Amino acid sequence: MANSALIKEFEEMLGKDNVFSSEADRRTYAYDAAVLNPVVPAFVVRPTSKELLAKCVTKLYEEGIPMTVRGSGTNLSGGTIPDTSDTVVILTSALNRILEINTNDLYAVVEPGVVTADLAAAVAAKGLFYPPDPGSMSVSSIGGNIMENAGGLRGLKYGVTKDYVMGVEFVDATGATVKSGSRTVKCVTGYNLAGMLVQSEGTLGVLTESIMKLVPPPRASKACLAEFDHIQKAAEAVAGIIAEHILPCTLEFLDNNTICKVDDFTHVGLPRKAAAILLIEVDGGHEAQVADEAEAVLRVLKENGATSITVAKTAEEKDKLWFARRQALPVLARVKPTTVLEDATVPRSQIPAMMKAITEIATKYRLDVGTFGHAGDGNLHPTFLCDKRDKDEFSRVELAIDEMFDTAIKLGGTLSGEHGIGTAKAKWLEKETSRGTILFSRRLRKALDPKGLLNPTKQVSIMGGE
Repeated sequence: MANSALIKEFEEMLGKDNVFSSEADRRTYAYDAAVLNPVVPAFVVRPTSKELLAKCVTKLYEEGIPMTVRGSGTNLSGGTIPDTSDTVVILTSALNRILEINTNDLYAVVEPGVVTADLAAAVAAKGLFYPPDPGSMSVSSIGGNIMENAGGLRGLKYGVTKDYVMGVEFVDATGATVKSGSRTVKCVTGYNLAGMLVQSEGTLGVLTESIMKLVPPPRASKACLAEFDHIQKAAEAVAGIIAEHILPCTLEFLDNNTICKVDDFTHVGLPRKAAAILLIEVDGGHEAQVADEAEAVLRVLKENGATSITVAKTAEEKDKLWFARRQALPVLARVKPTTVLEDATVPRSQIPAMMKAITEIATKYRLDVGTFGHAGDGNLHPTFLCDKRDKDEFSRVELAIDEMFDTAIKLGGTLSGEHGIGTAKAKWLEKETSRGTILFSRRLRKALDPKGLLNPTKQVSIMGGE
């Protein structure tokens, strides 16, 4: 626990309402959405301006105190869990202003605490579109999206958060202000520090402002639900759609376990007897183009054994489909005390092989697994429903996850499509990359943060030796 004199200094700097040091307050920020042990921080600060945020970082650096920056804490890899009980958590929730929405040059300037859904709604009110839509978008913040490189349902066609970052302003470990990128479409001034900051998980700097690209909204769209009597047929249909060079804006998968549990909760009328369903939406600038793509998708679905296809006829019917999909994780999380959500990702052509492997692994280790995810971009979310207090069961979960990641890497995939590394997946990082990658990353961190205070143990631990 930090000494009272230091807490008092921060209270004078930020105001007492923005410094949290009670036991209850500190415990609130001891965990994130990952299944990891909580770590109670020394205390928590909430700067209300970027200038005050920089002062906080400077003071903590001078004192040699480790710091973890936290947005909404929805991340799933341990990135916002404090490193030690001496760590100070810096909240960005009070930096929540949309500073500019430029409809002529198609960008928005935002502070890191802006909630993703709020930005999307504000942009839509101006007749524009911000596509990244992580499942947590109703609560997650833009700063967290950038630091984790969040994806979402529309990633297949529109890309992920990194594709919309035009520029950033951040403070380094010492509190100095750094700027990179621009409001212009092209910018090659200096190093691409904005790109470096994306998915750095708070290890290279603290975001204070970002310039986000906007695009014109699609003028037309069509959505459908396809049922399959076997998971592999659904997987083959996904590969078939991509092989036709069609890029739906969303191409989502739910297995029977997920279908039934979601329908139990939402009562939206999902096909409970289906082994799997695909939820698909195509969109574009012209009705005729969308109609042609939708027709091609329907053909591929039928060729790959879809037993039934329901096309949404109204916006209300379409919204009901996506509501059901977005409820997948919240619903599965209610089933057992512990929910381990993974996001092993493979090349799209390997979806059938990965789907088969997940099914076999669940059977081999006798586990309750609900699988859903962004099948169109190879990003699956096998969700292990268990109880961490049952040591035998949880040891089987850990073995299953090991095998699942091994399979994903062998198929040319990755440990994480959108959830990040944090501490949850750090032990597998070298297996996907190389020893040289780990050492290079560690040297980079040490050069930028000589005292090793910014989220020290996340991604590649700055504490490790060479």
